[in-house]
Amino acid sequence: MTMVRKGILAFAVSAALGLSPVLRADVLIGVAGPHTGPNAAFGEQYWRGASQAAADINATGGINGEPVKLIKGDDACEPKQAVAVANRLVDQDKVAAVIGHFCSSSTIPASEVYDEGGIIAITPGSTNPQVTERGLTGMFRMCGRDDQQGQVAADFIVDTLKGKRVAVIHDKDTYGQGIADSARAQLAKRGVSAVLYEGLTRGEKDFNALVTKLRGANVDVVYFGGLHTEAGPLLRQMREQGLTASFVSGDGIVTDELVTTAGGPQYVKGAFMTFGADPRKIPEGQALVEKLRAGGYEPEGYTLYAYASLQALAAAFNATGGTDAEKASEWLKSHPVTTVMGTKEWDDKGDLKVSDYVIYEWDDQGKYHQK
Repeated sequence: MTMVRKGILAFAVSAALGLSPVLRADVLIGVAGPHTGPNAAFGEQYWRGASQAAADINATGGINGEPVKLIKGDDACEPKQAVAVANRLVDQDKVAAVIGHFCSSSTIPASEVYDEGGIIAITPGSTNPQVTERGLTGMFRMCGRDDQQGQVAADFIVDTLKGKRVAVIHDKDTYGQGIADSARAQLAKRGVSAVLYEGLTRGEKDFNALVTKLRGANVDVVYFGGLHTEAGPLLRQMREQGLTASFVSGDGIVTDELVTTAGGPQYVKGAFMTFGADPRKIPEGQALVEKLRAGGYEPEGYTLYAYASLQALAAAFNATGGTDAEKASEWLKSHPVTTVMGTKEWDDKGDLKVSDYVIYEWDDQGKYHQK
């Protein structure tokens, strides 16, 4: 018998006995991110992961016996729109928690709204350090930080690629510039000063002038802080102009859409990126991966991160017997949670205690593999 039918039956029995029926209420969870626009691939990953988690949690009794219902919040990776979405989720939809956002430039202002509204939030993919450095007690992440990710990339550039003339390019966004600056700082610590440091504008597609500068600087490695929407065209134009420098980026290009924006797998071949150890290979998540693949969906990128985020919220709410954000936050900071990505633990800031960034390489089939 489904939860809904059980609820209707309980209502009817209570009414027949002259008792005051106890109405079941959905536990409303917002899933906020770029569900439309050029970065919608990441919003799709969030929604797929969270939706499957909700279905699986509901199949085993829900949260404190009540079913989970997801509410989509589309911010299109635009900060102002993210704030509007956050206000709607808090004031109108009355959500108990939020999974989101994706772009750090959206997560940071939106989280201020959640904090004021007493709502716990966990982001599967926002990596800028400031997400958790502002003293917000109810802000968590299921991913690492840019100061961790940038260091891994820089060390790879120095130790493996033997980069000497490195260009650092970013998209002027909170995430893109933040991760680029992190990599640049670590490069400097390793004795490699960037020969070129420049920003491009999100939404642009013609980077030929920038590529000319890169060629003129005789770079052997290009590090890019940004998303696949700009990384793809930049990569293609580098190769079309004969620039063979190695290309390294971060988790903002962890989507098959990179191949589309680049114009084909031949342009992404040999590109490198940092991302967490492939969650699809973690033993605890194998059954879920097989289930999603059987349904025709490849759980790439942040799909399992979103699933694990809802698992964490459910664990905290079940353990504390309600949806009080303060109680749930305190519990998460003092208890490990078993997820499809393994056991996760958080520190007092809401950051994971263990980060597992590694290097991936794109092949000539347009697929990425952990090195």
